[in-house]
Amino acid sequence: MTDVLTPQQRHRCMSRIRAKDTKPELIVRRWLWRKGYRFRKNVKRLPGTPDIVLRKYSIVIFIHGCFWHGHEEHLHIPKSNTEFWRNKIERNKQRDERQKERLHQMGWNVLTVWECQLKPSVRSRTLATIEYYINHSYLLKQGNGYETPDQQTSIAAEPQSPYDVT
Repeated sequence: MTDVLTPQQRHRCMSRIRAKDTKPELIVRRWLWRKGYRFRKNVKRLPGTPDIVLRKYSIVIFIHGCFWHGHEEHLHIPKSNTEFWRNKIERNKQRDERQKERLHQMGWNVLTVWECQLKPSVRSRTLATIEYYINHSYLLKQGNGYETPDQQTSIAAEPQSPYDVT
């Protein structure tokens, strides 16, 4: 199958896709701000330039687009230039894992929120779960004897301790 756009048109379209200040990022940032959480955005000195950094809570949040970061539930490879896209998405996934591992080694807790988890039908649940993990992380950091509950909540947090959630 061939592309309906010329290479120049395709390049123009793809170059206009934003890397920061996307609609899903704005949803989470506005919600966090309204809830009183203060954060930095797109911190370049941290691996992966996390979308949101909550230093007080030792949490970084990545808000990933399902296509660009290869969300398994919504994996769609374009029909044109298939091999290129398959390799690109796989490299993105590997890079994301390396960066998250580096952040864990630096003492950060990493949350990944997928754009599909911010659709209106599931948004409130996702945002409430983010708040749970922020508060949970804060309590663990304070060392108040707070134990990790055995029950796991569903969010796209990375399967790394102390957030072993899928």
